[in-house]
Amino acid sequence: MRNQRKQAEEERYVNQKIDHRYQYGFKDKFKPVYSTGRGLNEHVIREISARKHEPEWMLRIRLKAYHIYKKLPMPNFGPDLSHLDLSKIKYFQEPTDHPTRSWNDVPKTIKRTFSRIGVPQAERKYLAGAAAQYESDAVYENLKKDFRKMGIIFMDTDSALQKYPNLVRKYFGHLISPYCNKFAALNTAVWSGGTFLYVPKGVHAKVPVQTFFRINAGNTGQFERTLIIVDEGASINYVEGCTAPNYSADSLHAAVVEVFVKKNAFCRYTTIQNWSDNVYSLETKRASADENATMEWVDGNLGSEKTMKYPSVWLNGEHAHGLMLSVAFARHGVYQDTGSIMKHNAPHTSSNVVSKSICKGGGVCNYRGFVKMGKNSDHCKSHIECDTIIMDDKSDSDTIPQNIVNNGTSSIEHEARVSKISEDDLYYLMSRGLTETQATKMIIMGFIEPFSRRLPMQFAVELNRLIDLQMSD
Repeated sequence: MRNQRKQAEEERYVNQKIDHRYQYGFKDKFKPVYSTGRGLNEHVIREISARKHEPEWMLRIRLKAYHIYKKLPMPNFGPDLSHLDLSKIKYFQEPTDHPTRSWNDVPKTIKRTFSRIGVPQAERKYLAGAAAQYESDAVYENLKKDFRKMGIIFMDTDSALQKYPNLVRKYFGHLISPYCNKFAALNTAVWSGGTFLYVPKGVHAKVPVQTFFRINAGNTGQFERTLIIVDEGASINYVEGCTAPNYSADSLHAAVVEVFVKKNAFCRYTTIQNWSDNVYSLETKRASADENATMEWVDGNLGSEKTMKYPSVWLNGEHAHGLMLSVAFARHGVYQDTGSIMKHNAPHTSSNVVSKSICKGGGVCNYRGFVKMGKNSDHCKSHIECDTIIMDDKSDSDTIPQNIVNNGTSSIEHEARVSKISEDDLYYLMSRGLTETQATKMIIMGFIEPFSRRLPMQFAVELNRLIDLQMSD
């Protein structure tokens, strides 16, 4: 009876009425047990490392990255970042004393937050394992017995550093160095939490591994560091969901993700990000694909005041394949500068980029892409499609490609199309009994179908519902 009451209480949290404009716009009163306060200096870096009991080599990496960060300029392209005051950011906060493996052990206030996001339901129905990051650290981690039996390592990156330091050291920063850009350097200096995932040789995880992240306080930075290693002949489908409440103070999300896909392996990395409109989402994501390996980025971006994100694949092995499939929605006050980078470093490699963007109410959606065929990359192929629907005269969209071919046997195809919703299509649907609003939503859902069909079922349903809410504003 007690368990039934607890379950009913959780369901009430999930089903209670939430703001129509931004479903996850609620706030909770949970206070961190520790914070470094605002601003960043070398003392803060040392304090973060000491609180985490890190090895000396990690502290050296952090300090070197911090000094690089101070020297690197802000990006000179994309959205205006001049209003982002990095001196007011809180770079590290601990929400609880320790990560927990059982949902029942999570503090009640944090539990309420994730109940409203939907973690318990997703776990009961779909998850092979779940980890939730609340502010800087992972607070909830559940690894199914089947994963352990298969030898899959799935935990927050801080725990991996303690338990598997040699494995972390082997891969950390090998794809994304602090010199990559200012925010990659910042992440390397202050990183906390994130996901560590290792899939052994020949292991195929049939159920997606899913992780949830949340920023709960204004003027808060979230700097998760994710490392994924898919060993030879293995496969994994990793799904990440992100939300944040709508605070008046700007928050910063500057994640770094490194994915290593070994020979004959497969990895799909899916992100559905639904930040509130006061978050700066400035991320660096890069993968390497060895011989006959496949790396897929499936990337959804809704909300956030300004987004700069260009998931990349370094095609290092012969017959390696990279896919980037993205959808972005920008309404008033939202600037989406997203795209992809594909570097063909070996013969017979291939890549596909499909970008879908929707703008309304003065929103901005830009596609910024880079594809390069090296001198030794014989017989490589790349196909790029950029489609945008602009729903009014206030919105804006640009396609900014940079394609380089240094090999006469390789080819790049690029298609770009910007359009409004067809009046003929609207007329046809409305003649079948739909209202104009219903017909418009149906056309938009069909437009993003190449993206949504690659999502696990519950994420496809959630994406459709979120876009429906965006369309209704």
